[in-house]
Amino acid sequence: MSTRKHNTHDQTCPPPKGLLIAVGGHENKGEAAERGSNQDRNNSFAPETILKRFCDELQGDDPLIVIVPTASGVPEESAADYQKVFAELGRQRTEVLDIRNRADTLRPEYLELVEQAAGIWFTGGDQLRLTGILGGTTILRRLKERYTHERIVLGGTSAGATALSTPMIYEGTNNAGFRKGEIAITTGLQFMRDVAIDTHFIARGRIVRMAQILATNLSCVGIGLEEDTAVVVHDGRELEVIGSGLVTILETREDTSTNIYDVAPETPFYIRCLQLHFLSPGERYTLSVMPELHR
Repeated sequence: MSTRKHNTHDQTCPPPKGLLIAVGGHENKGEAAERGSNQDRNNSFAPETILKRFCDELQGDDPLIVIVPTASGVPEESAADYQKVFAELGRQRTEVLDIRNRADTLRPEYLELVEQAAGIWFTGGDQLRLTGILGGTTILRRLKERYTHERIVLGGTSAGATALSTPMIYEGTNNAGFRKGEIAITTGLQFMRDVAIDTHFIARGRIVRMAQILATNLSCVGIGLEEDTAVVVHDGRELEVIGSGLVTILETREDTSTNIYDVAPETPFYIRCLQLHFLSPGERYTLSVMPELHR
């Protein structure tokens, strides 16, 4: 296992005590490769590696997993799928944070589940639905406080992973990004700042749309997650690659340049001198960004 480290600056605040696990989607659940995924082409395929790691990282004798299916268009079905696989992995104690609108975030029993959880799992679906409903709520604020000061594990797959960062892509076709304005960006849940996460990265050819995000903010780092592949984020910035595929890292250099601010909408732009890294399972990487924590 090799280690790569990017030049960093001294941190001005302590790193978060929580752990993030961001998954590129279609993670294996102990069965054959999911329909529409590229898992069957990953030669190093390892059943259940990602979800097992999530379960193994939970602390306590009988840790509670809280599943958040808010992003999903079929929340009951999505939550039930994860309850089943977590039970098969030996974690029987699960609850569902069935938040479908802003009013649901005010329910005191849901805030209590957030207080008790050893792990939170965000399902896939629509990341804009997730951020639009949870953004600015007491539940999200408490999750950030716990992530900053306690050893809680936060995991998300597909949309649930994309929403963990800021900036967040919420619209754009798979091959979008060649022209200015082809993708839409907003604020994510902000567990990682100045970091953009995109999922299904290789299967859906999303490298150019990630480059457009960096062109709009040259201090940003892009993390592209292949399907059935994840990064485990320690201390808010130390990445560990797990699963069966590749993680793509895009970041700028001091001589990176772009003309995106000069060209008209729907016009091709350039971005020069990006750094590109492909990381396989077992690789580690230190982000150059600073973790901004909830105080």
